[in-house]
Amino acid sequence: FGFAVYRRHTPMVISSILGVGAIVLCMAVGMNFHPFYFSMNTWMILVGIYITIASVTPVWILLQPRDYLSSFLLYAMLIVAVIGIVGAHPTIDEKVFPAFAGFTINNANGTQFLFPILFTTVACGAISGFHSLVSSGTTSKQLDKESDAKPIAYGGMLLECVLAIITLCAIGYARVTGHTHGATDIFAGGIAAMVAAIPGFEGLKNIMYTLLVLTYSAFCLTSLDTATRLARFMFQEFWLEPGENPKDVKDGFRKLMVNPYFATIITVILGISLGMGGFAKIWGLFGAANQLLAAIGLLAVAAWLGNAGKNNKMFLFPMSFMLLVTICSLSLIVKNQIGIIMAGAAGWGPYAQVIIGSLLVILALILAVEGYRTIAHPRKETEINH
Repeated sequence: FGFAVYRRHTPMVISSILGVGAIVLCMAVGMNFHPFYFSMNTWMILVGIYITIASVTPVWILLQPRDYLSSFLLYAMLIVAVIGIVGAHPTIDEKVFPAFAGFTINNANGTQFLFPILFTTVACGAISGFHSLVSSGTTSKQLDKESDAKPIAYGGMLLECVLAIITLCAIGYARVTGHTHGATDIFAGGIAAMVAAIPGFEGLKNIMYTLLVLTYSAFCLTSLDTATRLARFMFQEFWLEPGENPKDVKDGFRKLMVNPYFATIITVILGISLGMGGFAKIWGLFGAANQLLAAIGLLAVAAWLGNAGKNNKMFLFPMSFMLLVTICSLSLIVKNQIGIIMAGAAGWGPYAQVIIGSLLVILALILAVEGYRTIAHPRKETEINH
């Protein structure tokens, strides 16, 4: 698709029809052949090879056309989900899926409270640090003009909100219908079961389930290679001086560190090793760390606008709120993990969460103080020009 559009200049409509047709053909072929069954570690290696290639491949060859075609899968999934919810109009048992279960909950990670965990669980549909990195490092480079940023960013957030509500419905119905074997089965099984409950649609459950699993998997893969690309950028930037780019480094140890292929291999090895070694042991930090990154993104934009002499007041409340939420959440995580360690039954996971969580809190506080000083005392125009 990328070659047809960017090198052969094939009309977008024709390329889109051919691309979507190829997706449908791949699904039809795939559903009529026996699937591949590999061990988790084998899949990890295969995924590692894929994201290594994808993260260094020019954007026009894979990332941009792949994301564009994947969007058709997303829209198809949303349409199927809405049809299932409206058509089946299922009743979700309050005992199975209560709307409110209390302000506190006790689980393997210790006592958790509705505040702040509510605001670090409902992530991408509200605010996301990962998405702030994607939008600044990748999406912005693909915009045709600056005015396109608003409908893309705001429209994307609204679609994420719709998806969040659909997911809640899917989770509730999946519990009723017995689809409880992991996140993919819960999401795809819940929606497919709702579609199959509509009179006349009973025979479509397998096809809908396959479509939904494919969509879920496709967006997991797009997140993986995009995350790898961004991690590679940040690894390279760590070794650069302000205003310097990798091509400016001509020799020495830093030349190896900023090499895109070496940086990618290091990033992939670390990620795949974590995947094989038990990423779930530190997964509890994800929500708070992701939202903290979003708060820092807001802080950076507020500081930049302030220094540029522009209005930044719309950023101050969400930035302050998310800093408060994430610091509280990380502090509670650290407290709970220390309790697990003190109980004497901890592996390496609690220790890692305590160390990483504490560092994140300290760094967040340092950045908050620096950000406050910058926002409260913006540089004068003469200093900015200098």
